[in-house]
Amino acid sequence: MTDTASPTTRRYGSRPTMKDVAARAGVGLKTVSRVVNGEPGVTTDTERRVQEAIQALGFRRNDSARVLRKGRTASVGLVLEDLADPFYAPLSRAVEEVARAHGALLIHGSSAEDAERERELVLALCARRVDGLVIVPASDDHRYLEPEIAAGVATVFVDRPAGRIAADTVLSDSFSGAREGVAHLIAHGHRRIGFIGDRPSIHTATERLRGYRAAMADAGLPADERWVSLGATAPERVRAAAEAMLGGPEPVTAVFAGNNRVTVTVVRVLTAWPWPVALVGFDDFELADLLSPGVTVVAQDAALLGRTAAERLFRRLDGEAGEPARVELTTRLIARGSGELPPAGGGAGRAGQMPNGAA
Repeated sequence: MTDTASPTTRRYGSRPTMKDVAARAGVGLKTVSRVVNGEPGVTTDTERRVQEAIQALGFRRNDSARVLRKGRTASVGLVLEDLADPFYAPLSRAVEEVARAHGALLIHGSSAEDAERERELVLALCARRVDGLVIVPASDDHRYLEPEIAAGVATVFVDRPAGRIAADTVLSDSFSGAREGVAHLIAHGHRRIGFIGDRPSIHTATERLRGYRAAMADAGLPADERWVSLGATAPERVRAAAEAMLGGPEPVTAVFAGNNRVTVTVVRVLTAWPWPVALVGFDDFELADLLSPGVTVVAQDAALLGRTAAERLFRRLDGEAGEPARVELTTRLIARGSGELPPAGGGAGRAGQMPNGAA
């Protein structure tokens, strides 16, 4: 007998089940299960009848029961450096969208670039039985995770690799991106190019410095240590580094900035500088195209990083085996004007003399 209960009756009565849907559509329970779970083997007409029954009854799949049968909690953790950093916003959103598509809740946390805080956050998430973790690492030693991974917590590292363990990793190709950005400055006549990056303990900072040195070596140019500065991205530190490079006896005519926070501070310094200085930054940032000149950047796709990491995580949760994989995504040079400025005064000022003959 077909169940003809109205949506109103169902709303105030018991929650409709797949058996109710099957009865209304006149099909078997397995057919409803296939439609609900997106499995093949159902004709178009049958799928239509099942979907109409689902809509009429207001049926909702019980994800909680489904994941509990699989021994899961339907939650994953995401540990970032800083949720306030614009770079991590699209990455976080992409992870959340993939988690949502898999019926999972995403729990965020910020490590503040502190290794001990990262460890506390990760272990707290594991204690709450998250199914998996996506981590932007602050630590260089992740052996503390070995018992959790052995217990079945799927783990993927993103933006930077894990330290001292083998794990799935999704990165941007920081080395090649920086090499291309510095080569772009060299192609526009620059020979004295400064590099200002993040702390040397951070993988992306050292990879971008390596790309800078490779580009300089490719062109047969020296990479004077006075033109290189790694450290905290605090504005006062970056400002001091930029001013030292620009005001030294052999001032740089161009700067390569190692990430978006460094780039923003360098832009502020150059805005007030008495002569033009070329600039290329690693990472795009909001309003970069509206400045005058627009800021040339090496752009990485943060959303693609997050999506790739999250999709790999859920493949592991669905049973994909194999050795840990390392995925490197390509970057893209976006020329907007600041990286195409020629060296001021031809870039040939004598030691102790400012470009354009400024005293």
